[in-house]
Amino acid sequence: MNTHPLRTTVIGSTPFPAWLEFACQHLDRFGKADREELVEDAVRIAIDDQVDAGLDVITDGEQTRLDFNLSFYGFIEGIELESSPSRRFGPPAHDQRGKHRVLSELRAPRGLGTVDDFERLKRLAPSNKVLKASVPGPYTLSGRLVPNEQYRDRYELTEALLPIVRHELLALASAGCSEITVDEPSMSCYAHREDPRKFVKLFNRTVESVAGKCRLSTHLCFGNYKGRAVGPRQYAPMFPAFLDLHVDEIHLEMASREFSELELVGLISKSKDVAVGIVDVKSYYIESVEEIARRVHACLKYAPAERLSFAPDCGLSQTARWAARQKLRNMVLGVSKAAGEIGLGKT
Repeated sequence: MNTHPLRTTVIGSTPFPAWLEFACQHLDRFGKADREELVEDAVRIAIDDQVDAGLDVITDGEQTRLDFNLSFYGFIEGIELESSPSRRFGPPAHDQRGKHRVLSELRAPRGLGTVDDFERLKRLAPSNKVLKASVPGPYTLSGRLVPNEQYRDRYELTEALLPIVRHELLALASAGCSEITVDEPSMSCYAHREDPRKFVKLFNRTVESVAGKCRLSTHLCFGNYKGRAVGPRQYAPMFPAFLDLHVDEIHLEMASREFSELELVGLISKSKDVAVGIVDVKSYYIESVEEIARRVHACLKYAPAERLSFAPDCGLSQTARWAARQKLRNMVLGVSKAAGEIGLGKT
């Protein structure tokens, strides 16, 4: 159970500073030392934004990643990276993300890079913050790979990636990471058409190396590439099967869905903690402190404070930095206001 009632946190990503966006498009103009400095500065900014907002749990903002999962393919051997997507113009959508050809056995002898990211976060972060890392799960990673004769469908690709992710999770825990989010948004996006029990078995096999060794969470959302969802935005197809996920906390996307299915907070809280997405990362409407407080009270009708955490609906990589910073500040102030109103108090 959560030892810090009404915690505030983020899913993983925070916005890139504008200069980092520019630099990522011109990396060939920078030397190795330049690139290391870029990353270091970007992580410092991500930490500062989260600390300034007053979050209880922070990440490195995933500043070393092109997206929440796309950069991981650079660590995987046996694939040919797609240089450009099949559709580059027109309204943004998921088909503007390239897919990669599988050439041979999938391996990641160097790991997936998250341990180095976490070591950097430990070095740069203030000592009074809980630190969290996030890793995409194998089913989500398989979605950007094209099946071949060796791996004939998405599930065979997932099986090949599963031990790679499992090893990465163990390496993170061994490095002292006490909180890990295993991101499997593809599972929540496609649970309506696949067997959710099969997803649960895949997930639990992935995390078996670290279950009980750190605080595990997972994020159930419906896609956020360029602010676009990719699945029907209903949690009903996932439950009750997803109650058997071997995690300590399940995060739900609620704000962008007008808090539909909020009763799930009560169902999940009987056995796990619940992180409620309480600000909408797909909207530039800035939720007020008072509005956040009211939303917290609505959640408290279904679960006790010690079972609840609050975060944005999804990662913030697709949200402008000025909006993300104000949403985080208001989120923390709103949660603190609600905590005071129930006599809990937050410092």
